[in-house]
Amino acid sequence: MNNSNQTKHQPLSTHHKKFKQGGFRKFKIGPKLLKFLLNIYGPYFGAGVKIKTISEDFRYVRVEMPLRWYNSNYFRTHFGGSLYAMTDPIYVFMLINNLGSNYIVWDKAAEIKFLLPGKGKVWCEFRLSEEQIQDIKNRTDENTKYEPQFTVEVRDEKGNVVASVLKTLYVRNIAKTNEAKASQNQTSTVEHS
Repeated sequence: MNNSNQTKHQPLSTHHKKFKQGGFRKFKIGPKLLKFLLNIYGPYFGAGVKIKTISEDFRYVRVEMPLRWYNSNYFRTHFGGSLYAMTDPIYVFMLINNLGSNYIVWDKAAEIKFLLPGKGKVWCEFRLSEEQIQDIKNRTDENTKYEPQFTVEVRDEKGNVVASVLKTLYVRNIAKTNEAKASQNQTSTVEHS
């Protein structure tokens, strides 16, 4: 077998010169506009998910969902997919607006545990502290990427936890990634000369 004719497969990250975070990233969207856009977003609107509050600093979000005929299951409780939808992708938006344009943020994984039947209005809150933001920046400065985890509790009107969602995000420091690539290219150029 002639190895010179084989195609070398490179890791996906080397195929892209520049990381991108989606079309709306280049626009500055404030909390009021984001709240409006999310509330008319098809998956949220169709499930009855309602963003009630987004703080001016994007560090607090409250989401609610009433029980309706169109978002209930066979047992007349909240459909599990709608309970999960309440939590997706809130932390992504919060981090994008707190980390800045040198970072990309994606939802990577989620795990949901259903603890009680969801009846009536359910709600959840998302909080992001200065310490969490700084920790993510520090870790991505060291390693260029980091996968922080956040737990979100979906509660009923009495405050009982209906579901617990563990969210894993992927955060990459684009500037550090580009610096590392440039340094690597300089090193390989020096070695070849």
